[in-house]
Amino acid sequence: MANIDLVNVEKKFGDVFAVKPLNLSIKEGEFIVFLGPSGCGKTTTLRMISGLEAVTDGNILLNQRDVTWLHPSERDIAFVFQFFALYSHMSARENIAFPLQAAQTPRDEVKQRVAQVAKMLRIDHLLERKPGALSGGDQQRIALARALVRRPAAFLMDEPLGALDAEYRESMRAEIKRLHLDIGATTVYVTHDQVEAMAMSDRIVIMSAAVVQQVGTPTEVYNNPANLFVARFIGSPGMNLLKGTYQAGAIHLPGDNRYPVSPAWQRTLDHHLPGNGAVIVGFRPEAVQLNPEGELNASVYADDLHGGYSMLHLELTKGEVIHARAGREVHMNIGAPARFEIVPERVRFFHPETELAIPLPEGSATR
Repeated sequence: MANIDLVNVEKKFGDVFAVKPLNLSIKEGEFIVFLGPSGCGKTTTLRMISGLEAVTDGNILLNQRDVTWLHPSERDIAFVFQFFALYSHMSARENIAFPLQAAQTPRDEVKQRVAQVAKMLRIDHLLERKPGALSGGDQQRIALARALVRRPAAFLMDEPLGALDAEYRESMRAEIKRLHLDIGATTVYVTHDQVEAMAMSDRIVIMSAAVVQQVGTPTEVYNNPANLFVARFIGSPGMNLLKGTYQAGAIHLPGDNRYPVSPAWQRTLDHHLPGNGAVIVGFRPEAVQLNPEGELNASVYADDLHGGYSMLHLELTKGEVIHARAGREVHMNIGAPARFEIVPERVRFFHPETELAIPLPEGSATR
């Protein structure tokens, strides 16, 4: 397995950055997910690691060996694409065996390794079928087997589930995660689907506009977003974000609401906020708790049942709506008054000009 280091790696097309200078160390056996909207630079980064795209500047190290200018075949890396790229005239067995045969691996070893990887992915019964006779999920298993059979130092996966329907995506997500845990392979995975990223990764690299916005565990990027982009992008819906004004130990919010802050946060806000006290308050829907005695008030704008829970849309003032997650049994009439409170440990603050998160007070909870 491999350590992968990206050192000041960048990619430009003409004068336009596809990836601005990027530094990242991927540890041996780690499952890293690059996440972001279309065009943010995540697939370009993956292609630079693989050698399919030349860097404009910087270095790529694989187990401390500089592979920046090596051909993809010299990097000991396997690539799994979104579209399965199977040879339609070959059986599944022949597709899986192809990279070994191309490397002139002895016939007996080819047979043994194909059987081994087929058993691991539970596709033994499909080996004699051609791709046209297989479902999308089974075709992706064959593509994974073809990558695995090489026993590379690292796996690169570019939206490998993007061409599958919802049912296959869910099962294949679990399959890839199980496979990663079984073989401990270093894996770099690209997706625009945050559910995949949160469910599968050890760490997530969030990109936007060619820049890495944050690198962290799923828990870190969800609970402590580094900036407003991450706060909005992660979560469905994203973090509630309200413009407010900090004065005399409290945040004044839309709808004549006043949210008091702890002494520790007061000291932090005094140090980091601009002189006019402008601040952006962020909190996740599950941090909102309905309470008839709550210090904050709103009216019900909409009430959606999401199966296992209800999502309430609460309007503080015209055009200023927040989302609150409640039990599935909760139902409120449109326009009804709603009082609520916010779990203090789940509140985050952002600078209105830089859009960066204000650091947590020392010793504060990070739930």
